[in-house]
Amino acid sequence: MQQFIDTLILGVSFGAIYALMALALILVWRSTRVVNFAQAGQAVLSTYIGLEIHRLTSSYWIALIVAVIAGGIVGGLVDLLMVRPLSRHSGTGPEAAVAPVIGTLGLLAIVQGVVGIFWGGEFRKYPAAFSTDAISIGGSRIPFSPFDIFIVAIVLAVMVAFGFIFQRTGLGLAMRAAAFGSEVAQLAGVRTGRVRTVGWSFAGSAGALAGVLITPNVFLAPNSLDLLLVFGFTAAVIGGLESMVGGALGGLALGLGLAIVLQYLGSSFTFMAAFVVLIVVLLVRPQGLLGKKGARRA
Repeated sequence: MQQFIDTLILGVSFGAIYALMALALILVWRSTRVVNFAQAGQAVLSTYIGLEIHRLTSSYWIALIVAVIAGGIVGGLVDLLMVRPLSRHSGTGPEAAVAPVIGTLGLLAIVQGVVGIFWGGEFRKYPAAFSTDAISIGGSRIPFSPFDIFIVAIVLAVMVAFGFIFQRTGLGLAMRAAAFGSEVAQLAGVRTGRVRTVGWSFAGSAGALAGVLITPNVFLAPNSLDLLLVFGFTAAVIGGLESMVGGALGGLALGLGLAIVLQYLGSSFTFMAAFVVLIVVLLVRPQGLLGKKGARRA
């Protein structure tokens, strides 16, 4: 029983990071109806920038802030320089929705190639804000470190912040209006293009934060965050691509489930298990656990 409890505890911090990546994907999907497969590349680029800043300053916190800002800038540039032009030149047919998605796949390969050119392909260790050693309570050790506590706390803070922005601010109202009906929002005076770019920037920052938080446990390489993208997308589908709350719950559920698979079946089954869950959810409830057909959630 204790082993099972320890396994669930182990899955909490990874589930929080999956939820953060799911949030990044949901933010883009809600505003543009694009699944941003380049999110892994954007995150890994921002994480390398953070690592470089840490090398220069020896400050984890400065590196964290710069990485998150860099992620936001990269996200905004992706929308301005690639997604918008592709959307404009693809017409109004089915290709208009497909072209940006294919573009993000190509961008993922380009970014990873550029990262490999500048930083090389070897695995690098990213520093952690706090100790990654297990906590001792009453003479027993649980597989949860001070850094894991930090991860859960910061992810919760980000979720609350985004919830406040979307529900309590004019910017959030404009983003929701633009996502619900771009033409109607434009008639109401909302600058939908600018609002959409802000959404991409928020998503880029969230993805960068996810990359910085997970790399102390998995090492950093040009392709090291591809699996995070897969798990983040799976979490978003589980919870519902229209719901930020659903993405958070989906990430937590996936983290707990994969921790159980890792403990009792082995690491070779985790990747397969994520895809099995993804296919089952798409077959049984394609709108996700908290999603509703034909409706958007905050």
